[in-house]
Amino acid sequence: MAERRRHHRRMSSEEQDHLSAERYGTGGGRSSAGSDARQLHSTPLVQGRHVDASSYSHASHTTNDTHAAHLRGGELDEMDHAASRADGVGYYVSKRKQAKRSHRVLKVVVISLVAVLAAAGAAFAWYINNINSKLSKGIDSSLLNQLVAPTKTDDPFYMLLLGVDQDEERTEEWGADQSNFRTDSIILVRVDPPNKKVTLISIPRDTMVDMDEHGTQKINAAYSFGGASYIVEQVSKLAGVNISHYAELNFEEFTSIVDTLGGVEVTLPVAVSDMEYSGIDLPAGTQTLNGEQALGLCRSRHAYDDYGGGDFYRSANQRMVIAAIIRKVLESDPTSWPNLISQLADSVTTDLSATDILSLANQFKDLDTENDIYSGSVPTTSQYINNLWYEVVDEDAWKTMMERTDAGETPYSDSSQDFTAGVAGSVSTSTDSSNSSDTTSTSSDPLYSGSVLVLNGTATQGIASNAANALMAAGFSAIAGNADSTSHTTTTIVYNTSQTTSALGEAKGVAEKLGLSVTPTENPGTYSDNYDVVVILGTDYKSQ
Repeated sequence: MAERRRHHRRMSSEEQDHLSAERYGTGGGRSSAGSDARQLHSTPLVQGRHVDASSYSHASHTTNDTHAAHLRGGELDEMDHAASRADGVGYYVSKRKQAKRSHRVLKVVVISLVAVLAAAGAAFAWYINNINSKLSKGIDSSLLNQLVAPTKTDDPFYMLLLGVDQDEERTEEWGADQSNFRTDSIILVRVDPPNKKVTLISIPRDTMVDMDEHGTQKINAAYSFGGASYIVEQVSKLAGVNISHYAELNFEEFTSIVDTLGGVEVTLPVAVSDMEYSGIDLPAGTQTLNGEQALGLCRSRHAYDDYGGGDFYRSANQRMVIAAIIRKVLESDPTSWPNLISQLADSVTTDLSATDILSLANQFKDLDTENDIYSGSVPTTSQYINNLWYEVVDEDAWKTMMERTDAGETPYSDSSQDFTAGVAGSVSTSTDSSNSSDTTSTSSDPLYSGSVLVLNGTATQGIASNAANALMAAGFSAIAGNADSTSHTTTTIVYNTSQTTSALGEAKGVAEKLGLSVTPTENPGTYSDNYDVVVILGTDYKSQ
């Protein structure tokens, strides 16, 4: 039993190492294994663990060493795990330091960016406030109290646009007080953002109105009596609508607006020459005008002396130029609008802020400028009252025009109602083409509508004006002028089928209303073809 116990005694560690070396061919004992373990943990870190670089080429060697270590009670594994934990802590600490450095850099970048944006925002705010200060110069509380905001923010609204001629000579002679200036251009504008439509209606500056304590006056005198607020009140009363916004254009600065835009394109049906008064000599046709030319066209009325009623042709040209400006602005790059508004602010005064203008421009950027800008003029007759010429409003026709305008329709229901057409420039659309007289009637029966030019061919003053007034009262659109000579003995009536197929019927209606036993004939080409009917009064004409 003693021998058996001695035979089965537990082997010492040296004996175990010796046995392992004999069986597996390992070359060392404990110290060798420990050295290998230490070498193992001195290798680089790969994906969070240490790898013996030689293990890929000496797999059998590693396997044997590992097996020997397991026989020694897992000493290698314990050392491996301990070393891995120690190096993992170092790796974690290193990554934390790196993350903190990244966070500090990111924080500096964010703070810098915020500071830059804040500075840019402050600069932009100052820029916009500076524009607003220029735009609102001259806008007082009395005007703001007179303006009525739309019921809803997206409702159509009316705006009053004034052109005031504050030329240097007048200012030097009379002073810069507003009472010394009168408005040369008065336009009521309907702005319809939801439907993207704009309507321009000219109000003749000589339109007769009752100004209460000031009595009967021409409407442009309202600016002299009470400035912007008073003329807003008078136009609102005349048109029967609330006016929500106001803009005033100084004609002396008008050139800068057009030049800033790089010129505007217009189409003139006839040549416009007025070198003496307006300094322009423009050919017929489509052309691009610079600032001086556009201003001259908007001022010129004597260029139309041969047609009579120069103020009406001038107003039509003003509406055309305004429409051309709108078109040019909307066609430009929206990013240029703030700078453009800044430049326009030097010549325009308005209650609208730069932000309001930019918002409107954005709403109308898809405006069809060829079909959705409407144009017209208050229907009036010229009358000589108390030694002054007035434009007396045709109340019924004016009511109809405003009803159409308020409904978003064209001001004119028929092309014949615009007697400036074919002579002065025009905005894209003024009439309802579906009702246009040039396509709906071929009747030769007497008709009592259409455009008529009445020319005085005698030396008797005033007979053409009287005849035109009589025709206006009968329903025609008529203007008076002088014939090429005063030696006409017989009255002539000619009509232009190029204007409308119903021209013959209109000519018969003219003859009837003037009490003439004249047979109308087609225009042989010697008279203006810009009207449906042309009347040349001779000495045989007896005023009604």
